[in-house]
Amino acid sequence: MRIVVSGTHASGKSTLISDFVLRHPEYVVLPDPFEGLDEADDAPSASIFAAQLRIVAQRLHEFVPGEKVIAERGPIDFLAYLLATAELSGVPLNDELLDRAVQMTSVALANVDLLVLLPLTARDEIHVGSDEHLALRSGMDEVLRELVDDPDVVGEPPVLTVEIAGDPHARLAALEALVLRG
Repeated sequence: MRIVVSGTHASGKSTLISDFVLRHPEYVVLPDPFEGLDEADDAPSASIFAAQLRIVAQRLHEFVPGEKVIAERGPIDFLAYLLATAELSGVPLNDELLDRAVQMTSVALANVDLLVLLPLTARDEIHVGSDEHLALRSGMDEVLRELVDDPDVVGEPPVLTVEIAGDPHARLAALEALVLRG
């Protein structure tokens, strides 16, 4: 099963993936693409998000149905970051960039069996410092929730998308149940 775990920064993706892989070591982990960037500056920007979108879209094309892969973030994450950054800055995305990003996202998601969304919830709040770009964090979460319902982004028929909430144990149990159902 090819799984993508999506969510804004500091939403529990790394924890869920590491807990899952401890119990399912047969899965290959695709880490957050930010780790592979040569960027010295980690300030959020459209160029960094566009580069990460290209990375995750490309690597999803490398896996075939039946492979056991779990990815931290997918192209939909970076499309959401691009849109949230534009909204927060008041500078709209270039139409050509937006069209390419939506197309890349849709094509790449066709190679995903399960898209797991980890939304920010008050009940399961993960406390982070102000250095975590809080406005971008919540803005991206809001945009991501909208994108998973957009057929232009998730395709027709849409990739199976499941929202998982709760504490780390509940999230792991929910993911394992989904994987068992296949």
